[in-house]
Amino acid sequence: MSTRPHPPLEGPTLAPAGPSSAEPAPATDGNGALKVAAEGVPSSVRPNPSFDDGRRPVAWLHINAPGRGVAPSARSWCSCGRDLFAAGQSRALALIDDHVRHRTLCPQLVSQEGKAA
Repeated sequence: MSTRPHPPLEGPTLAPAGPSSAEPAPATDGNGALKVAAEGVPSSVRPNPSFDDGRRPVAWLHINAPGRGVAPSARSWCSCGRDLFAAGQSRALALIDDHVRHRTLCPQLVSQEGKAA
């Protein structure tokens, strides 16, 4: 077993020479104001992430088509109380058609179409 010297765990940290990249650079026009963004980089204000426009999902159609040898399935759900499930290709396709038809007839969906406009 060889003994190698280890660097000290505590001690003064050497400061790097030159300006730090975390500090803003002085403006080039000579007025002394600090430059906040790099030149040529557009700044933008992001939309408020907590903004709520009042829209809520009302009807869902979930289709699961896993691949060869496994039967596809579909689930149709609506806030009016509809919750239907179908397994197998022909039944899933029939449920998809029924879900589309339900979206045109459901009183909760029909009454909300004009609210967004």
